[in-house]
Amino acid sequence: MMHSIPAAVTPMPPEPHARAGLMDDTPLTRVSLVHVPQRLAVSLRFGAPARVEHLERSRRVAWFRSGAIFGRLYWRANAYGTVRRQLMVLQASGLWHEAQRIPGVRPGARVLLRAEGLKTVHTVLMLIDAIEAQGIALPNVAPTYWRTLGNRLAAHQPLPVYSAERHAVWRTGRRLQ
Repeated sequence: MMHSIPAAVTPMPPEPHARAGLMDDTPLTRVSLVHVPQRLAVSLRFGAPARVEHLERSRRVAWFRSGAIFGRLYWRANAYGTVRRQLMVLQASGLWHEAQRIPGVRPGARVLLRAEGLKTVHTVLMLIDAIEAQGIALPNVAPTYWRTLGNRLAAHQPLPVYSAERHAVWRTGRRLQ
C-alpha cells in the first residue's frame, strides 16, 4: 500500500545559510541587533558579517561564518539612566565547536571577552581604539589576547597591550599550523 503525502504539509524552513543568501553549506551564527531610542541598543563594535538583513527600521540580523570574531555592544536603560552596559568579543561557532548560549546569538558563540559596567567597557574600548590605530583589523586579533584581557580584567591585574609585533608573531604561528 502506497502512502501519499498530504498536500497541506508545510515545507521545512530553509537552513540558516540559505536564509542568509549564501550558496554554500557553511554553518552560520545569527546575531540579532536592535536599537530602541533611549531604552536599548545591541550593536556590533567590529566584525565582518557574511550578510546583514534589515528586518525593520530598528532591527537587523548579522550572519557570521564559523570562526569569525566580532564585538557586540549591549546597552540598556530605564527612566533613571543606564542599567547595563556590556561588551563581548565572541567567536562564531561551527557544527562541532563548543559554544555558550548568549541571548540574541544563535546557536551560540565562544565568549573570548566579557566586559561589564561603564568603566570596564570604556577601558576595553580604549584598548580597541589603540589596536585600530595601529592598522590592525580587530577580527584578526589573536583570540588568546581577548581571553587574556578578559582574565586580567576579572583579576584586576594590569591589562596587556596588543602590539603590531605581537600580532605579526601570532599571524606567523597561524600560517605554520
